[in-house]
Amino acid sequence: MPPPEPTVFVVDDDRAMRESLSWLLDSVGLRVKSYATAADFLADHDPAQPGCLVLDVRMPGMSGLRLQDVMLANRISLPIIFITAHGNVPTAVNAIKKGAVQFIEKPFDDEHLLALVHEALDLDAQTRREAAEGASIEARLESLTRRERQVLDKVLAGKTSREIAAELFISVKTVDFHRGRILQKLEISSLRELFPISSYLETRPDSASD
Repeated sequence: MPPPEPTVFVVDDDRAMRESLSWLLDSVGLRVKSYATAADFLADHDPAQPGCLVLDVRMPGMSGLRLQDVMLANRISLPIIFITAHGNVPTAVNAIKKGAVQFIEKPFDDEHLLALVHEALDLDAQTRREAAEGASIEARLESLTRRERQVLDKVLAGKTSREIAAELFISVKTVDFHRGRILQKLEISSLRELFPISSYLETRPDSASD
């Protein structure tokens, strides 16, 4: 089943701006959904839907900046492009620090906005690929027994079978047996293929507590 088509979500209380942005994005073949309020967007949001968010800063009710905070708190990683008629440097810097792709002032150049949208869509696609790869690795790691995980950790630390046997008080033959089972369960054919798994374990958020 093919993945869902990326969608550019436009959230702006100005109807004319929503319609203008929708026309611009649609004119280059991008799928668009627009909302008048942040609350409407949140109520309709599906985390499985790839895309990016073009978001006004000042709106009645929940502001764009507040929506960004809510998304961060709920781990909604959709890339954000802020647009505003009332920009200031501290606000822009704060939004970028929190992960926004860009912060641009109205009126803006259409080509510049389109370039930012394509950048945001590429970023979202990369983030989703990495998340899928991470989930696959986690599922395979979960299939390991406690002893297999102990052996794996020592293999990743560069230990030889003899060193692992001595540290775990088991025979070298048993270590080699576990190594074979580890390769099978992780769906790899050699220890050289452990690099992506090692890199993932080093960079995941809870790696310090493993």
